[in-house]
Amino acid sequence: MKIIRKPVWLKSSKLGAGKTLEVIKQLRKYHLHTVCESARCPNQGECFERGTATFMILGSACTRNCTFCAIDKAKKDLQPVDHQEPISIAKLSRELGLKHIVITTVTRDDLSDGGASQFIEVIKQIRNICDKDVSIEVLTSDFNGDLEQVKKVVKAAPDVFNHNIETVPRLYPLVRPMADFQRSLDVLHIARCSKPEIITKSGFMVGLGETQEEVLALMKKLREVEVDIVTIGQYIAPLRNHYQVREYVHPDVFSYYRKQSYDIGFKIVESAPLVRSSYHAEKARKLFKKGVNYANYNYGSPFPSDTCNQGSY
Repeated sequence: MKIIRKPVWLKSSKLGAGKTLEVIKQLRKYHLHTVCESARCPNQGECFERGTATFMILGSACTRNCTFCAIDKAKKDLQPVDHQEPISIAKLSRELGLKHIVITTVTRDDLSDGGASQFIEVIKQIRNICDKDVSIEVLTSDFNGDLEQVKKVVKAAPDVFNHNIETVPRLYPLVRPMADFQRSLDVLHIARCSKPEIITKSGFMVGLGETQEEVLALMKKLREVEVDIVTIGQYIAPLRNHYQVREYVHPDVFSYYRKQSYDIGFKIVESAPLVRSSYHAEKARKLFKKGVNYANYNYGSPFPSDTCNQGSY
C-alpha cells in the first residue's frame, strides 16, 4: 500500500517541552510508565504543562495484537504485578502537583481480574496521599468481557470512567482482532448502570478507512449507552509495519464531527487531528465540580436513560 504523506496540520506544539523532561526524570526515579511515552503521543508536553499525566499500569507489554498500537506486544515481556506501583503513582502525582490524574493500562488478559485490582489500589493510594481536590480518570481495558471487574473499578469511585471504542465496528477484524465492538459498548453501559452519576468517556480514531456515515452511527451508539465525553483524533501509524493510514482527515471534517457530537448530547467533545484519549482530560473537572446529578440530567438526547435493565445493545 502506498504511504500517504502527512499534511501540514499534523504538526504538534512544542508547548511544555521543559516540563516533559522534568516529568520523565521523575518517572524513571519511581520506575513508572506513561502512555504518553509508550504510545508516542504528540501532546505529552502540553498535558504535562497543564498538570495532567496518564500513567500506564501493569507494565509496558500487552497481551492483545491491535494493529494500530505502538505499545509492545511481546508476551514474553509481560511483567509481574508491581505492588509498589500504586503508592509510587500517588507519591509522584503529589510531587508534581497534578490536578487530574489519568490511569490506563496495557491489556492483561493473563491476569484473572484483567488488572482491576491494580486500578482499585491506585485509586485508593491517590485518595490517601494526594490533595483532596485531585480528580481521577481511569481508562480501562475491556477486562476480557468480565463486567464484574468493571463494577468493582467503578465502586472504587474514580471521577471519570473511560474505555475507548477505537474504531467503527466494520474495522474491528483489521484493527482490533482480539477485541469486540459489542463488548466494549457493554463495558461503558455497565459503568453507567453501576453508578449513574459517574462521568463516562470514550474515544476513537479516524483515517482508518471508515466512512462519515459509520462515524455518525458510532457516535449514536456511544450516546445510546449515555457516554458523556468523546475524543476523536487522527490515526497516525507508529511504524511501517502497523496498520497504514487510509486518509488524513481534514480539520473541517473534525469540526463537523464536533458539532454533530454536541447535537446528539455529548457534554464535552475533543475533535481534532492531534486529539488523543487524554487530551484536555482535565476539562471533565468542570462537570463534576458543578455537582451535576447525571441520574436525572436531561441530555437533550433522543435516547432513553432507563436502559440499565436491558441486555446488550
